[in-house]
Amino acid sequence: MSNVKQVQNSSTIVVKPVAARIGAEISGVKLSEDLDANTVKSIREAILKHKVVFFRNQDHLDDKGQEAFAGLLGNPIVHPTVPVKNGSNYILELNSDHGGGRANSWHTDVTFEAAYPKFSILRGVVIPEVGGDTVWANTSTAYENLPAELRNLADQLWALHTNDYDYAAKRSTVSSEDSYYKDVFTSTLYETEHPVVHVHPETGERHLLLGHFVKKFVGLSSFDSAQLFSVLQEHVTQIENTVRWRWNAGDVVIWDNRATQHYAVNDYDDAQRVVRRITIDGEEPISLDGRRSITRTKIKNN
Repeated sequence: MSNVKQVQNSSTIVVKPVAARIGAEISGVKLSEDLDANTVKSIREAILKHKVVFFRNQDHLDDKGQEAFAGLLGNPIVHPTVPVKNGSNYILELNSDHGGGRANSWHTDVTFEAAYPKFSILRGVVIPEVGGDTVWANTSTAYENLPAELRNLADQLWALHTNDYDYAAKRSTVSSEDSYYKDVFTSTLYETEHPVVHVHPETGERHLLLGHFVKKFVGLSSFDSAQLFSVLQEHVTQIENTVRWRWNAGDVVIWDNRATQHYAVNDYDDAQRVVRRITIDGEEPISLDGRRSITRTKIKNN
């Protein structure tokens, strides 16, 4: 029997846009660590162009396979405060039956760190029969479509991001498990200043960097920050600027975390939803005047 691995040919890949501003489905590829360089290049180019890409029927992937594939896109990293799934090296499990598993708020992953992840790779494991979709928004077209006066203002703004936020604010009840998850999530407190508008290091596009980790704008009061945040954030999440994905178990979604926000729709009642995420190491965002983001506070709680 031959020990030569089967290598996928990039000529089989089909990239089909799902919406005009964001999102494409990729078919004709079986994700694994054995993909050839041209296939990986094609996937990466699709991610940069469409911001988020969707793969159906990747049921062959287990945790180890997901981790091995992730290494083709860069250096996988662990979440700075939440432990990895048991038996894995990098996987963060988001389980709706546990605290923090319902991420139903618009955000970009881990922006409370200065060098937050560049890519996120999410695999559907247990998907409810009804509901449980995820929505992504394009933060580049959001910036491009701002009125000129508002765009000029955003160009000058910096925002303080922190992991000490009220993630349960929209819930009518908060369980002891939710409270425990928040204690874990904030086991080290971060406060990081990011430019509200940053230049993408690979595409050169300008993006709005907002989401639920924003605490306030630097130099503005909490009241004024809240009003202005609402105005800018609504430009990011307007429906024409989004794409919505209906999950099946075995689906894999990869998004450019530097170019998007996302929201997991919590519309599946008591059904279980389990997805597993790996993130790829990123870099500090760069403002229009060339300054890099910086972490102002990093405090480990006892």
